[in-house]
Amino acid sequence: MIIHKAMAKHLLSESKCIFRLLRVQNSCQARRIQTTVDALDVHRHSQLMNKWWDLDGPVRLLHALNDIRIPFIQKGLALTQDNLSSVLKGKTILDVGCGGGILSEGLAKLGAKVVGIDASKELIEVAKYHASNNKELMNNLPTYINTTMEEHSTIHAEKYDAVVASEIIEHVVEKELFLESCVRATKPNGKLFFTTPSKTRMAQFFIIFVNERILHTIPKDTHQYDKLLTPSELESMLEKNNCKVESTRGFVAHPISNRWSWTNHKLFMFAMQAVKLKQNQLC
Repeated sequence: MIIHKAMAKHLLSESKCIFRLLRVQNSCQARRIQTTVDALDVHRHSQLMNKWWDLDGPVRLLHALNDIRIPFIQKGLALTQDNLSSVLKGKTILDVGCGGGILSEGLAKLGAKVVGIDASKELIEVAKYHASNNKELMNNLPTYINTTMEEHSTIHAEKYDAVVASEIIEHVVEKELFLESCVRATKPNGKLFFTTPSKTRMAQFFIIFVNERILHTIPKDTHQYDKLLTPSELESMLEKNNCKVESTRGFVAHPISNRWSWTNHKLFMFAMQAVKLKQNQLC
């Protein structure tokens, strides 16, 4: 009888131990699954590191995109039209998926305190090197960190006046987690800015087929149709996270002339601006 009790006690102890191990293992697996990073996509972009700052290279359209996305951010943060030129001075801005720093540098030149994050270690090194050799940034260098949005937001909750996710949400997995993390890092009443291709057959044809496979103005396999969003899908996710969309505009690339322009439709690309509401406000 004593032996049976001892065995039962031992088995119970072993069962508890196994249960704890399984719980830890499941927790670890859950954490591994809860990432927004598409490793293949990161690798694909990292391979462009040596050509990132070539104005005639494979990401030349990203360089040209600054001509419309920076004014879009300025207008979204400005209280009046009179202070557009100085509106970014002193503003804390997070550039999510900053790559080699094209947008980060553009914002920093206008006085913003920019933090750029990217899952690619190689592109972060490119960004650091280029910024350190840019005389226009000597007194206002962007800070670059090799990390993910979900990791950064847990440490820097409600830190930024604005969070910018330009040409990145179409590359991530777990988009709900990604957007939730973007909102978490934004101050109450802070702004969020997105630019991304529209999920339309027109965008699929011209951006993915024509630009990537025929004209080669965008590196092949940069975009996957199934990972794109419609404006209404992005707006819905923002509203679920206590944000209110303030502006949505369509725009389009002109790859031959390497420029962008605004459109009165959202068939190809769209830019969206939202404000993070305080907890006592309603979306």
